[in-house]
Amino acid sequence: MSRREVEILCAERYVQGESPRWDAHAGELIWVDMATGRLHRGELGRAGLVPGPSVVVGSRIGCAAPVAPARSEAPPGKTQGPSSGWVVAADQGFWRVARDGTVTAVDATAAPGWAFMNDGGCDPGGRFWAGTQSLSRTPRCGLYSLEADGRVVERLAGVTVSNGLAFSADGRTLYYIDTLPNRSVEAFDVAQDGRLGGRRHVVTVPDGNPDGMAIDDEGALWVAVWDGARVDRYSAQGRLIESVPLPARRPTALALAAGMLVVTTASVGLPDPGEVDGAVLGIDVGLDGPAALSWRPDGME
Repeated sequence: MSRREVEILCAERYVQGESPRWDAHAGELIWVDMATGRLHRGELGRAGLVPGPSVVVGSRIGCAAPVAPARSEAPPGKTQGPSSGWVVAADQGFWRVARDGTVTAVDATAAPGWAFMNDGGCDPGGRFWAGTQSLSRTPRCGLYSLEADGRVVERLAGVTVSNGLAFSADGRTLYYIDTLPNRSVEAFDVAQDGRLGGRRHVVTVPDGNPDGMAIDDEGALWVAVWDGARVDRYSAQGRLIESVPLPARRPTALALAAGMLVVTTASVGLPDPGEVDGAVLGIDVGLDGPAALSWRPDGME
């Protein structure tokens, strides 16, 4: 185990914090609280994380990503402005949230009614990917992509609990976690049109449930281990490089920003939550990762 210093970034606690993403266009962190259906945003700096506005999108919220900024929104002398709001996977579908908090449906019925949206993110081509899970924990969920024209395409079926995903820098490889039943990270080849192939095993994560995942600038994978009270770092070939213990039992998801690993955690389901369970944590790892990729819908300038 690596003994890195772990910092509590803000005083707030969340029932099920998830999906931290660094929105470089807006210069802020976004994250969600799955159990309350709320999208959060805040400033990340020397003072830690300062939460700002939030908005309820649905009864359950899985993940969020920036929408690419329009050139017409750019300040004078700039090539682009802040993100044009966010795209969100919540309940059974996909939604857009404007910067003023207005919520509109893109496709509110992308997934079956017995499933609900979970983790996801964008690829370098501008698609927004998100998978589903169900309380029955049976392998009948899926992984979907929201295309530029608003169509929803099922990319993978037979999923049990769709969780972390990360794309290689060139977008040709998807690293993916279906937490149950195998508790492993897998990899797929990604065709230009988004089709998946070449499915292969990368690593089985021991002593806990692999949840969210982030990729760093060295191509290594950081994995949050739910009920494992730690984050693991693996090479793209599955070699364990580092394991960092945490004071929270249920880390959920990760983001890299300014040399810091941001870790969301959950208190949901714990009979005796501790004071750190549900906190947003920060670890100085001295490594960066790509900022959150954006959804690029048709009609964007």
